Amino acid sequence: MQFVKNDRIQLWIEQGGASRGIPRAGAAALIALLALAGCDQGESGASDVSQAEAPLADDAAKASYSLGYRFAENVQQQFQGDIDSDAFSRGVRDQLSGDEPMVDDDEAERVLTAMMEERQAAAATEALTNLESGLEFLEENAQRDEVVVLDSGLQYEVLEEGEGPKPAPSDVVTTHYEGRLIDGTVFDSSYERGQPASFPLNRVIPGWTEGLQLMSPGAKYRLYVPPELAYGDSAAGSIPPNSTLIFDVELLEVQSSDDEAGDTE
Repeated sequence: MQFVKNDRIQLWIEQGGASRGIPRAGAAALIALLALAGCDQGESGASDVSQAEAPLADDAAKASYSLGYRFAENVQQQFQGDIDSDAFSRGVRDQLSGDEPMVDDDEAERVLTAMMEERQAAAATEALTNLESGLEFLEENAQRDEVVVLDSGLQYEVLEEGEGPKPAPSDVVTTHYEGRLIDGTVFDSSYERGQPASFPLNRVIPGWTEGLQLMSPGAKYRLYVPPELAYGDSAAGSIPPNSTLIFDVELLEVQSSDDEAGDTE
C-alpha cells in the first residue's frame, strides 16, 4: 500500500478502508460527524454528556449519525484492537480544523505502513493455520461411513431425503440453513433470523452450487465445504481466511429458470 504525503488520511480511508469494505461515503460522514463533535466539545470536554444525550434534530442528522456509526462498526470489525479510538478522533478533528498534526508525514507513513504489514503477516499466519486445520478435519471426516466425498473435495451427508426434481444452477432456491466453522462457531443462520433465504443457485459459493444440485425439495443435507469451494484465502465478514465451512441446508423450494422465463413472456 502506498501512502502519499499531505493526503495520507484520505488515502488510507480510500485505498485501505475501501478495499476492506468500508464505504467512502460512510468515511466522509464519520469525519464530518467527528469534526462537529470536536468543535462543540470545547477545551474542557465538559459537554461530553450533553453531546451524547442530544437528540438528532432531523433526517440529515440521523443519516449522518447512521453512516458514522456503521463506518465505526466496520473499522472495529476490520482493525479490532489496533485502533486507538481517542487518538483516531483527535487526528480527524485536527486535520479538519487545520491544526498542525501531532505526527509528521514521515512518521505517519512509517507507522501506518508498519501497522498494515503486521496485520498482513498475522493474516497470512492465520490463513495457513486455518488451511492446515481444515485439511486435517476433512481427512478425518472423510473416514465416516455416512459422509460422501466428491471429486471436487466437497463432502456431504444426508440428514433427510426429499422428493421431486433437483435444482439446476440457474434455478432459484429457497432454503433454511446454518453455517458454522469447524470449531462450532455459527457465523450465519436463517433459522435465527426466522426467515428462509432465496437466491439463484449460480450466485453463491461453489460448494453450495454443487451441493444443492444433489438435493430435492424437503431434503436436508450437511455440507462440508473446503476453502477452495468457499471464500478461499480471503476473509468474509466473521469467516476467517482459508476456513473450512459446515452448512446444514434444508431445501424448501425450487423455482425453475424456465418457469421464470415463462412468467415474463
